Amino acid sequence: MRRLFYSLIALGALYCTALPAQGQGILFVQKETRGTQSATTQVQMDKEHIRIESRSSGDESAFVFDAPKQVARLINITKKSYMELTKADLDQMKGQMDAAMAQMQEQLRSLPPEQRAMVEQMMRGRGMATAALAAPKVEYRQTGTDKVGQWACSKYEGSVTGQKTMEVCTVDPKEFGLTAADFEIARQLSEFMMSMLPQMQAPFVNGTAKAEGFSGVPVRRTSFRNGTVESVMEITETRRQSFPAATFEVPAGFSRESMPGARR
Repeated sequence: MRRLFYSLIALGALYCTALPAQGQGILFVQKETRGTQSATTQVQMDKEHIRIESRSSGDESAFVFDAPKQVARLINITKKSYMELTKADLDQMKGQMDAAMAQMQEQLRSLPPEQRAMVEQMMRGRGMATAALAAPKVEYRQTGTDKVGQWACSKYEGSVTGQKTMEVCTVDPKEFGLTAADFEIARQLSEFMMSMLPQMQAPFVNGTAKAEGFSGVPVRRTSFRNGTVESVMEITETRRQSFPAATFEVPAGFSRESMPGARR
């Protein structure tokens, strides 16, 4: 689910770019590589819906957001099943998560400083940082230029306390030929999800030197752990395309399952 969520934020961050409108929808293709494993994510958007489809290790899944209904669906295409998530479900799940994190914080206070630091580092590594356990800020510096697919890009190296943790290669948003209207739906989805996951950072953002430390939209983001490459995410394709209504619906015959932790 995190990979799908990252993808939508990546696109949502582009909504501020204003160019002449074309077409009715847009398709993005993104590839993520971790070691010898790779996964492809395909994002399809129209004015009121987003479908983020991922294929990895033979499994196929999709995340679909319906803005007018304010409902998100997690569809397991391989198993022909789906789960549904409403705003009320998200609010309840966030409450449960906040309560669990508050309890964990209370327990951490009783640990010796060195042991507490180790636990906090592990939690950050698993994406469990909260306002009380904020992830350290990545500091970026420009290091040159490169090319990713069809895009010439500017390279930035990110580090935390002097250790390299990230490398991004960015392009001006205008290179995608997109409009503010194209990404309004992605912005709405970002708002829908961020109430529960405010600490998650997008792998692709329309960065500014002041806010992010780099300028432009990363077409490639490489993360490092202990000096070695952990993962590489790249945008490989973009194009205008119209989508049939069925693209954003649950296929006939799929069974509904309960969302773990969501209210019934």
